[in-house]
Amino acid sequence: MFDLKITGATIVDGTGAAPYRGDVAITDGRIVEVSAAGADGAALSGAAKRSIDAAGAHLLPGFVDIHTHYDGQVSWDAELTPSSLHGVTTCVMGSCGVGFAPVRPGQENKLIELMEGVEDIPGSALAEGIPWGWESFAEYMAALDAMPHAIDFMLQVPHDPLRMYVMGERAIAEQQATEDDIIAMRQLLRGALEAGAAGFSTGRSDNHRTARGAETPASEATARELCGIAAAFQGVGHGVVQAVSDFDMMRGPERFDAEYDLLEQMAEAAGRPLSISTMQRDHARDQWRQIFARSERAVARGLDVRCQVGARAIGVLLGLEATFHPFMGFPSYKAIANLSLEERVARMKSPELRARILTEKSEKVAGDGTPIPPLADFFLANLDMVAMRLYRMAERPDYEPGPMTCLAGDAARAGKPVLEVIYDALLADDGKALLYFPIYNYTGVSLDVVREMMTHPLALLGLGDGGAHVGTVCDASMPTFLLTHWARDRGKRADARPGLALEQVVRMQCRDTARFIGLTDRGTIAPGMRADLNLVELDKLSLRRPVMQRDLPAGGRRLMQHADGYLATLVGGQVIAERGALTGVHPGRLVRAGKAGLTRTAP
Repeated sequence: MFDLKITGATIVDGTGAAPYRGDVAITDGRIVEVSAAGADGAALSGAAKRSIDAAGAHLLPGFVDIHTHYDGQVSWDAELTPSSLHGVTTCVMGSCGVGFAPVRPGQENKLIELMEGVEDIPGSALAEGIPWGWESFAEYMAALDAMPHAIDFMLQVPHDPLRMYVMGERAIAEQQATEDDIIAMRQLLRGALEAGAAGFSTGRSDNHRTARGAETPASEATARELCGIAAAFQGVGHGVVQAVSDFDMMRGPERFDAEYDLLEQMAEAAGRPLSISTMQRDHARDQWRQIFARSERAVARGLDVRCQVGARAIGVLLGLEATFHPFMGFPSYKAIANLSLEERVARMKSPELRARILTEKSEKVAGDGTPIPPLADFFLANLDMVAMRLYRMAERPDYEPGPMTCLAGDAARAGKPVLEVIYDALLADDGKALLYFPIYNYTGVSLDVVREMMTHPLALLGLGDGGAHVGTVCDASMPTFLLTHWARDRGKRADARPGLALEQVVRMQCRDTARFIGLTDRGTIAPGMRADLNLVELDKLSLRRPVMQRDLPAGGRRLMQHADGYLATLVGGQVIAERGALTGVHPGRLVRAGKAGLTRTAP
C-alpha cells in the first residue's frame, strides 16, 4: 500500500531525458516506484491511500534554488514565500557574504544594517522579526532547525559576519586581517562546516553598501585572508564556495585578471567547487565572456568552477509603492510622500500639482544613509537614455520586451516629454502600476545573451535572490519563468527567437543545482529519491504582475509575485501548495551537509 500515487502524468524526470507518460508511487516521503506507460499498459504494482489523476499535467522534480537571502525571514516565517509558490522545494541561503551568524551579543544591529543596505530588506522588519538568541553558526542552525518550514533549506557561512565576529571594530573594508584573525575565522568556518553548513560565501562588489553607505567589511579582503579561511574545507569532504564580484569594473579593465586570480586562489585553497555570480553589465558588456573564459582555463587545470547565471535580465521595478521611483526627490512630491497611496494618487492627478512637479528638479535621493541605490541619481541624470529601456509591466509581465514598447518610444509617438509619460504611467492602476527597468543582461534589448550564458557547459542557474531586494525586484519567480518563457513561449513569439527544451531547463533547475550544492537525494524522479515534486499544467502556467503587500514584521512592505498553473508542490511527499495557495503543511527542514551523508557527486 503506497502513501500516494500520481498517475497519468507527463514525467520530466530531471535527468535531461525526453518527457514520457507514467505513474509515480510515494511511501514515507520517498519515491518508491516509477512506471512508464507502454504498449502493454504497465502500471504501478500496488494500491495507494491517496491517488492523484495527473492526466494532461507535467510532473517535475522540485526546484533547488541555490541563491537566496532568506537568512532573516527563515527565523520568523515558516512559508518562505515567494519561493515556495514557484515550485522551489529546497533553497540555499547565506549568499553574497551577508547573513546573521556568527554574531556577538550587542552586534546584531550592525548585521541588520549590512543586510538592509546590501539586499534592500527593511531594517525595521529584521529588527522586529529576528528572534536572535544565538551566537555561533551552529547555534543559528539549531535555532532554525527547531522551527517548522514549508520547504527544505541549507545554509552557507557568510564572510562579513565571520569577519565582524572576529575583528570587531577593525572589521572594515580597508583593514587587513592579521594572521590570528584569519586562523580564528578559519576555525569558525570549520566548526560550521562540521555542523552541516553547505559552504562559504563572500561579497566583493563595489555596489554593495551597508545602510549607512559604508563598504561591506569583507569587500577588500586580500588573497591571504580568503585562502586562509578557505583552507577550513580541507579534509571536510563537502561544501561549496560562492563569490560575487564586479571585478573592479569601475577601477579599470586591467584589474580583471588580478581579481579573478584571487578567486581562483581561494577555490584552490578550499579544494571545493566555486560558483561566481556572472551577468552582463552595460559598462563592460563582454566581461561575462572573460569570466567564462577564465573559468574554462581554471577547469582545464583541475579546479571545479562554475558561473552562476540568471534566467532573465536583472533590474528593478519602479512604482509609487516601491523603494524607488523618479519623483521621490522632487520637492512637491516630498511634501506628500507620507500620505497614503490613495491620497498621493489623488493629489498627483490634479493638474496643478502635476504641472508643478514636472517643472521641478530632483534633490539627491541616493547615497550614504539611504536605502536608495546610487542607480537612482544615475537614472535621473540620464533620463532619456534610461527611458529607452523602461517598460510598463502588464498584468502578465513580459520579461523580454522589445525596443518599440519602451516609454521613450511612447513619448516619441505621443510627442510628449519622457518625464511626463513616466509620471502618467506611474499613476495607472490607482498608483499600483510598476515600471520594469532591466539593468544587467539586457544590453542588446533581448535575452539572447542570457540564453548563451545558460547553455554554456559551465553555467549554473541562480541569482534569483529570493527574500532580498523586497522593494525593487521579485526574481524568486525565475523557476516559473524558465518553464513559461524558455521552454514554452519564446520560440512562438513574433520574433521567433529560439527557446530551450523543457527537459533541459528542468535538469538545469533541479538535478544540476542539487548536485552542485551536494544533494544526491533529490533533483530527479527515480526510485529512492526524496518525493519533492511539482505537478504543473504547463499550458496554463503563467506569472502574474508583482504586487506590494505589507506582511513583513513592523508592517514592512515587500513585492510578492504569484503564478497560475501549479496544481501541487510536494516536499517529502506532502502537499505544501495546491493551485497556487499554501496548504499550511510544514515538512521542510534544515538540510545539514556532511552529517547527513550528503556528498557531492560528479555532474
